[in-house]
Formats: sequence, C-alpha cells, structure tokens
Amino acid sequence: MSQSFASRRDRIDRIRARAWALQILYRWEATGRESSLRDTLGDTTGTRRISPRRLPYVREVLGQVEAHLETVDRAVEQALENWRLERLAVVDRALLRLAATEILFMDEIPPKVSIQEAVRLAEQYGGLESPRFVNGVLDALYRRMAESAGA
Repeated sequence: MSQSFASRRDRIDRIRARAWALQILYRWEATGRESSLRDTLGDTTGTRRISPRRLPYVREVLGQVEAHLETVDRAVEQALENWRLERLAVVDRALLRLAATEILFMDEIPPKVSIQEAVRLAEQYGGLESPRFVNGVLDALYRRMAESAGA
C-alpha cells in the first residue's frame, strides 16, 4: 500500500471518527448527561458498529473531553461573544467541545485541521448558521490560545 493511500485512509478514518464522537457527545447531552461519556460510548457501540480502525480515536477524544470538560467549557465560553454555552444548540455545543478538546489537549492534530473539520461537521449536522458560528468561535479560541502562548 502506498504512503499517500495510507495517509488518505487515515484522514478519512479520522474524519469519520470525529463524526462518531460528535454523535456520542450529542447523545450524551440529549440524555441529560446522566451517564459518563464512556458509558454513552458503550451504549452506542452496543447498538451501532463503529469500525475498529476508528474506535481508538473516538475513545481518545471522548476520554480527553471527559477528563478536561471544565477547562474546555471555560475556553469555549471565553471565545463566545454575547452567548452562553448552555444556550447553544446541542450540536453546536458538541462540535465546539470536540474541536476545542483537540486544539487544547491533542498536540498531534494541527489546530487549523480541528477547526476545518468542525466546520465540515457543522455543515453536515448543524443549522444554517452553524458552520460560520463554529468557525468564528474556534478561530477566537485558537487566537486567544496563541496569544497567551506567545505572552
């Protein structure tokens, strides 16, 4: 298998893994966050088949969201202008948490890739204004993070 084919397949797997992570975050929120994200993932894999190639990334990113939820929410809140996190649409909130977790805690993923993929997911699953909104919030979060790193 050629290197470019393998890296292309890896990118596709990561894109689809993000979509699964988004669905699980959405499900977790929609059920009132009564169980852990790990339990919600278990419930999901009990009824849906997630490719074994994608499952490690889904587990990793959801584990990071769960471990750092307060920090992620605080960073997203600071990037929001005239909005409160709890007032956002569930899909937008889940997308912002997913991408913010990648930006803040997953160094192997370039922040611009996280933002671009969140915008793509917003186009697929969010409302009409979701892509632009998600892009703006994540860009503000990234700029804020870059400024504090340079300070």
